[in-house]
Amino acid sequence: MITPRTQDAKHKAWLFRLLSAIADDTYLVSVLYFKGGTCAAMQGFLDRFSVDLDFDYLGKKEAVAKTQKKMEEIFEQLGLEIKDKSQKVPQYFLKYEAGSGERNTLKVDISFPPPKSNKYESVEIAEIDRIMHCQTIETMFANKLVALIERYEKNGSIAGRDLYDVHYFFMQGFRYNSEVIEERRKEKPIGFIKALVAFVKKEITQTAIDQDLNILLEPKKFQQIRKNLKQETLVFLQDEIRRLENKV
Repeated sequence: MITPRTQDAKHKAWLFRLLSAIADDTYLVSVLYFKGGTCAAMQGFLDRFSVDLDFDYLGKKEAVAKTQKKMEEIFEQLGLEIKDKSQKVPQYFLKYEAGSGERNTLKVDISFPPPKSNKYESVEIAEIDRIMHCQTIETMFANKLVALIERYEKNGSIAGRDLYDVHYFFMQGFRYNSEVIEERRKEKPIGFIKALVAFVKKEITQTAIDQDLNILLEPKKFQQIRKNLKQETLVFLQDEIRRLENKV
């Protein structure tokens, strides 16, 4: 995973340290399945920096408390302070020591229950020399397409990184798991993607793109893509609509 800014090397080290500790715990690695931007970047599916750790919880509902206890024991062992945590879902904001002006907070988000249509595979994560259960790229792509609009529906926010990831996955020729879209959105992919086109046209602004991506991409890459990202993503989405229409 790239580190576009020198000052983010410490955050990357903490990401890897915590992820390694989770992977080394025989219980946690059996119930926490790695996903999201950091997972994609560490597998070479993305060329940007990512700052959070995201997991699907595949254990039993009654064992969520056990999972939280195990996680909090690891935080304490590593010297990570729980700055904040959700009372509804297993979500943590962890603080580590850092210099003035440096990033010092690491978010851990655990989804439960995950979509039943999510698919997983065992993957060797070379950067930490561990094997973990991870979402397949097709599952990550589908969930990222949904996240682009659902983040806005839930809290009114827009993440430029969601748009960038969708664009990058299309550029790489990856396919998405349509069953995830159907389960999460209760409609066929063609209807969802048409709605996504309308959403991107109306709600995605250059400001939203710039504010989120300028610290996640290398400066040259950021300048190359920032002004073309929205329009190129729309081209990919509209091409996907045509492909789906031709299948009917």
